[in-house]
Amino acid sequence: MLEINLASIRSLMEVLQTLAVALGLAALSGYSLYLTVFATGLAIHFHWIHLASQYASLSVLGEPSVIIVSGILFFFEFFADKIPWVDSAWDAIHTLIRPVGGALLAIQTLGHPDPVFSVIVGLLAGAVSFAAHTVKAGTRLVVNQSPEPFSNIAVSTGENALVFGGLVLLWTHPIVAFCVLVFLFALAIVFLPKIWRAIRIKLWFYLQKLRQPVGGGGNQALDNKLPSRYDMIFRRLSDTTSPLAWAAFCVSGKGKRIESNLFGYLAATEEDSSKVYFIRRGWLGRSSRMFEIEDFDVSVEPRFLYDELNLYSPGMNQRYTFKFDRSCSGVATRIAEDLLHRRSLEKEPALANPVQA
Repeated sequence: MLEINLASIRSLMEVLQTLAVALGLAALSGYSLYLTVFATGLAIHFHWIHLASQYASLSVLGEPSVIIVSGILFFFEFFADKIPWVDSAWDAIHTLIRPVGGALLAIQTLGHPDPVFSVIVGLLAGAVSFAAHTVKAGTRLVVNQSPEPFSNIAVSTGENALVFGGLVLLWTHPIVAFCVLVFLFALAIVFLPKIWRAIRIKLWFYLQKLRQPVGGGGNQALDNKLPSRYDMIFRRLSDTTSPLAWAAFCVSGKGKRIESNLFGYLAATEEDSSKVYFIRRGWLGRSSRMFEIEDFDVSVEPRFLYDELNLYSPGMNQRYTFKFDRSCSGVATRIAEDLLHRRSLEKEPALANPVQA
């Protein structure tokens, strides 16, 4: 009886180890498919690692032809991954290649088990690879906002080190690697919506930048009307019936209680010059919100893709930022000038009635 239990435990551990290696290779492929195959192939070919019987199917990675092809592809990736914007283009091309490659690599790790099990693991591996690829691509889009190239080189080198370290952990302590993988995948599920939202906003700003006319988008007057759906939200959630002084389409940035990377409208009324409103509309009218910001100073910072309007409360450590499409040149600047002008009028002392002699 004891021998049967030990055999069952041993069999279960082998399955877990094989699953850990399969999903671990898939996750690392999401960062660099070519480096994962190249490094693993070299380790197998030169016997730096000795494959257990359940990993015998991976011996194909040690074939010279596989090593040469993966090495050439990694050579191109090594340099493309360190050049701003080229790395994002490379990631875009590999949006399908890495998840598919990770899934195939995981299935190859399993050998020839039950076909149903292979399909399930392939789907899981593809999801894990896609999650890792999304994190990598999202990180690069953020890093590319920096004007200097050194941050791209540092991040790319760190990702290469992560793949090497992950492979070492995977082949020395596969169960530990599996636990780390589960933890990181859980974090990815939590943060992926925010990452995808950031990617979508960045791509939108890129497209708007490409559409920008040569010499800028011209000075456009501030609109004093909201689209009907946003106006309904504003009137329903606010207590004011005052007409709008202006309303401008923007994207939310930093701000207490305001999620970043949300499309919406920043608006001000003619009645209260010390307060602005950010209105966003949820799906199918749900989760529509309106935020009031008051008692602030104003500044504008030009960025490569957008103009950033900063509203901050001196001494209160509260700061709100909103991003305005640069194809509509000067919108953020005109809003800042209007807010500062209206606040200055509020601070002017009232003129007393003249006394008749």
